[in-house]
Amino acid sequence: MSSSNQSLMSSESNAPQTQTAESPRSTKPAISKAIVVFSGGQDSTTCLIQALAQYDEVHAITFDYGQRHSQEIEVAKQLAQKLGAASHKVLDVTLLNELAISALTRDNIPVSNDLMDNGLPNTFVPGRNILFLTLAGIYAYQIGADAVITGVCETDFSGYPDCRNDFIKAMESALVQGMDRQLRLVTPLMWLNKAETWALADKYQQLPLVRDETLTCYNGILGKGCGTCPACLLRQKGLDEYLATPDSIQAILAAKTA
Repeated sequence: MSSSNQSLMSSESNAPQTQTAESPRSTKPAISKAIVVFSGGQDSTTCLIQALAQYDEVHAITFDYGQRHSQEIEVAKQLAQKLGAASHKVLDVTLLNELAISALTRDNIPVSNDLMDNGLPNTFVPGRNILFLTLAGIYAYQIGADAVITGVCETDFSGYPDCRNDFIKAMESALVQGMDRQLRLVTPLMWLNKAETWALADKYQQLPLVRDETLTCYNGILGKGCGTCPACLLRQKGLDEYLATPDSIQAILAAKTA
């Protein structure tokens, strides 16, 4: 499924959509709905865990873009069901693979710890978050969701320009203006480092699940990962820092999220 003429396809698992239309006389508060852009990795899983505690109804959306390791889609399916998402939609956007040449979209390009000539990692997939957030915004429009939640971060991040706060604000403005409907792009991890992200998972008693059952590794190894790729190194460094001083990092997290 790599033709650029191919339409977006979707699959959805066990989750009938809830009707939220209310009678004009009803005093029942509206159900708060959120969509989590969900890859099955550490960051998006932590966002899903938090969203399930904060919103009445949470839907997960995962994108198949021909990524290097397709098993992350299966991991996302398992975690969305295990954690209790109202639904989990998987969208086929493999057309992105034809245009975006990256170590994450080509098996013959090894993941490198060095930056490319343009100053970006070779794992950067150009346009990925632009496409993902646009499609998630359309989905939010259709089901009446209040927010689209994404696990991008500008504190401990891989250097991707589409993980920056300025980009998120610009995308939010474009979606609101383009669909003439209020929608928030929520980034719970934007100003957290990796140690604080582990603290957030632990706050909801889900650190073991995030540690053992998520897939962050660029080489496709579940849990602890390969230990050598940039994603694994950043993840392990954050976990080591958190486990060394959990109380102090929880206090920092509480201050940041107050």
